[in-house]
Amino acid sequence: MRRGFTLIELAVVMAIVGVLIALIIPAYRFTTHRAESAKCLGNLRGIGIALNGWLGDNNMTMPPLAAGRKTLSEEVPVIDNTLDKYTDDRRIFSCPSDRSLARTTGTSYYWNNALSGQSAANLNLFVFITDLSRIPIVVDKEGWHRPVEQKVNHLFADGHVANQLRLFTEP
Repeated sequence: MRRGFTLIELAVVMAIVGVLIALIIPAYRFTTHRAESAKCLGNLRGIGIALNGWLGDNNMTMPPLAAGRKTLSEEVPVIDNTLDKYTDDRRIFSCPSDRSLARTTGTSYYWNNALSGQSAANLNLFVFITDLSRIPIVVDKEGWHRPVEQKVNHLFADGHVANQLRLFTEP
């Protein structure tokens, strides 16, 4: 009658467990990054809703905002201190994948300041881009969303959000 496992049986079981762990950890990380990117896209939708509130109160004119700021102590109008009045949850200004910038600058996102002061009914980017589905309004400050860090999340003028290659970078 056998009372336990042999050393070889234990080694085989440990090898199988090791292989399973090696497969599960990357899948877990990938899923976590995708979930954070989806939450970030939801944040951008929330910013779009807040922007619509601003537009309704300001004669459909885009807010005159700076693209961003380097520290919270800078007193410039940016999305987190202008559109915050139009949202109940300030967390929309912070991407879940951003581990530092939102704490120091107030937001994880850049405003496309080329749109500042334009009429929402006649938006254009560099005069020749008038298709609202191609005009970015707000984008991630960094490529936090793995596995492709060259891609950032965008909020476009027609209201859709997407994870695409970076269209423009820091001011």
